[in-house]
Amino acid sequence: MMETLEGRHIVVTGGTGALGGAVVGRLLEQGAICHVPNAHAAAPSHFPFTAHDNVKLAHNVDLSDSAKVEAFYSQVPALWGSIHLAGGFAKAPVEKIESASFAEMMDTNARTTFLCSRAAIRSMLASGSAGRIVNVTARAGLDPRRGAGMVAYTASKAAVAAMTVAMAEELKANGILVNAVAPSTLDTPANRADMPDADFTKWVSLEAAAEAIAYLASPTNQAMSGTLVPLYGRA
Repeated sequence: MMETLEGRHIVVTGGTGALGGAVVGRLLEQGAICHVPNAHAAAPSHFPFTAHDNVKLAHNVDLSDSAKVEAFYSQVPALWGSIHLAGGFAKAPVEKIESASFAEMMDTNARTTFLCSRAAIRSMLASGSAGRIVNVTARAGLDPRRGAGMVAYTASKAAVAAMTVAMAEELKANGILVNAVAPSTLDTPANRADMPDADFTKWVSLEAAAEAIAYLASPTNQAMSGTLVPLYGRA
């Protein structure tokens, strides 16, 4: 019988966001126990799983703070998977990007991914168990020519892609599979508000993205590692 996610503990950073809610929902349908770090004192009101028995929220967790990340992961029992959706976006002509803005993008996207991956890997290696790590890069992270006008964001997502492949190679003998998805534009309410004249039918639905992420994080995925999965929809 194929192994499932039933009873498996999975961290989902950015789990209270639009994509995060879809991913947590899909994992819960498959029986997973989701540990969701939240930067604020309470979950946002739109997060639908606050009271769910299999959702463990942790508040005031700064994912760019190494000590707080390690403390959060240390209380997750029998960690199977870690999905890193937390991140940010910024767009500006290169001549107008301040050093602090560039650093912020690297912290928000690359540093948080590194710290959470490292903490997850430490936990998995200490327990001697296999596991799954799923990161989120971007189309521009795989094809930097698409990053014109958003150089800092593109650089941070390219770093995520590079880390993913390097970690997968390093950990392949340990049964820890590391992959990333690379979405184009996700069909979220925020993106629709920002781009009201766009053709939404070309965007990637949250359900489709969540399904791909859940597969990569599952024991059903027995061989894919070091893969950067394009989620481009019809774009």
